Amino acid sequence: MDDPRNLTPFEVGGKAVAEEGLVLLDGPDGIAISMTPDAAEETGTSLIAAAREARDQLAPDG
Repeated sequence: MDDPRNLTPFEVGGKAVAEEGLVLLDGPDGIAISMTPDAAEETGTSLIAAAREARDQLAPDG
């Protein structure tokens, strides 16, 4: 498997909507996934935590 750090990161976020009891996430480059509400909430929490950690890594003293 290729190293994911060698990929160009997306600079545009995805858009999530709720439909018929599922959460649908449409992302850049045609990425689309559906999740249960619990999976979406867990993913959202994890993404926010990872974003904070990544910003800290980019900080001058990080």
